[in-house]
Amino acid sequence: MQAPDRETRARLLDVARTLFAARGYREVTVREICSAARANVAAINYHFGDKFGLYREVIDEAIIIMRQTSQDAEAAGEGQDAEGRLRAFISVFLQRVGRNQDSWIRQLFTHEMAEPTEAFDDVITKVIEPRMHYLQTLVAEILGSELDDERVLRCAVSVQFQFQAAMANPVSRRLAPGYIGTPGAVERLAQHIADFSLGGIRSLRDAERATDE
Repeated sequence: MQAPDRETRARLLDVARTLFAARGYREVTVREICSAARANVAAINYHFGDKFGLYREVIDEAIIIMRQTSQDAEAAGEGQDAEGRLRAFISVFLQRVGRNQDSWIRQLFTHEMAEPTEAFDDVITKVIEPRMHYLQTLVAEILGSELDDERVLRCAVSVQFQFQAAMANPVSRRLAPGYIGTPGAVERLAQHIADFSLGGIRSLRDAERATDE
């Protein structure tokens, strides 16, 4: 690919990332992407096949970043017991999702959850399912149970959905101003989520043991 072609392709991706994050796949037109990217209207077909091919490139970029976040969060707890690994995962994960430079990913998937496209299947299989499996293995180890214990999935889902509190949105900004937005606030939130989650998981474990006795 010649330098002008590479530059055009990069501009199309930059513009598409911004527009898709702001308004979602269906509301953005090929013409406005090309206009903002200073490209011919045929450029998207030339570089990506069609509008959805361009959208998939944007989704794939988001998937790479999200998978790296999960991998780094898992690596942070290596060598620790299950409780330590869960604390490390929560801390690193919240630090990453709270970064302003990745806010376009949160915006993009807000639209995807409201109006899913075919690309959302890739997000589920490549990001969400592996992340949930890791959380479930930690929960199962803390509970001293098998992965198919229904409490495991419930606890893992509870941990996952608490992460939403660290993602800036109009509701959190209105109801809890200052709740997030600084490294210190994010770390305090991570500590709370870990304490709250582990307290609940231990409570379930201890109740089960008491019943067995």
